Amino acid sequence: MKKPDLDRERCEEPRSLAVFLELYNENLPESFPRASKKLLEQFKSEHISYFKTEDWSLDIHRKRVMDWLPAQIARAK
Repeated sequence: MKKPDLDRERCEEPRSLAVFLELYNENLPESFPRASKKLLEQFKSEHISYFKTEDWSLDIHRKRVMDWLPAQIARAK
């Protein structure tokens, strides 16, 4: 019998914005830009098609935020 993939379950679990923000910034290398609540709200409003519900998912959203975030931070400077 195959054991459950706990890492996959963790990544697919729906989360609130606050929990996603904490997990996103956790263990992030120093060179990566940090997310903020304001930036995540902006991401969500610009990419509403990524959200079927109000929840965030590491599996669906983390990589997309990582790709989007540097341009937003550069634009703000």
